[in-house]
Amino acid sequence: MTETKKTTATKTAAKKAAPAKKAAAPKTTATKAAAVKAPVASAKLADAIYASGKRKDSIARVYLKPGKGAIIVNGEEMKKYFKRSVLQMILVQPFEVTKRDGAYDVVAMVQGGGLSGQAGAVKHGISKALEKAEPELRKALKSAGFLTRDSRVVERKHYGYHKARRSTQFSKR
Repeated sequence: MTETKKTTATKTAAKKAAPAKKAAAPKTTATKAAAVKAPVASAKLADAIYASGKRKDSIARVYLKPGKGAIIVNGEEMKKYFKRSVLQMILVQPFEVTKRDGAYDVVAMVQGGGLSGQAGAVKHGISKALEKAEPELRKALKSAGFLTRDSRVVERKHYGYHKARRSTQFSKR
């Protein structure tokens, strides 16, 4: 009888010890941030003109170099990254207004927000970089409104509401 008690005691002890081994250290925000790698500017962009653009929650780092008009966003071509033609049109607007189509190559790294905000951020960055490259273009870019940062952002959710302004449903009874 003592043998059966010993074996059952060792089995229960092993079961209790097993969950303790499975417990792992909780992941911190630092490890999550390290997992998502942001694109890094290469040495080829060291001599390029740099500007940053913002729109909604998106931030774009834009590098402008004299070239043939190639636009690369987050390592992909513009047409591959922004599939909607409206977003592609937004990116090209500063070049059309200043009549510099195909004069510069653009490398942009954009983070945060959705595609629409990202397109607006890249457009803002391109406009600022064009102004740095050729200061005489400032008047055309300013009159088109491309140098002004669009400060409209999503309103926060308020306490007691379903969304920012959507109230609870009224019930009479």
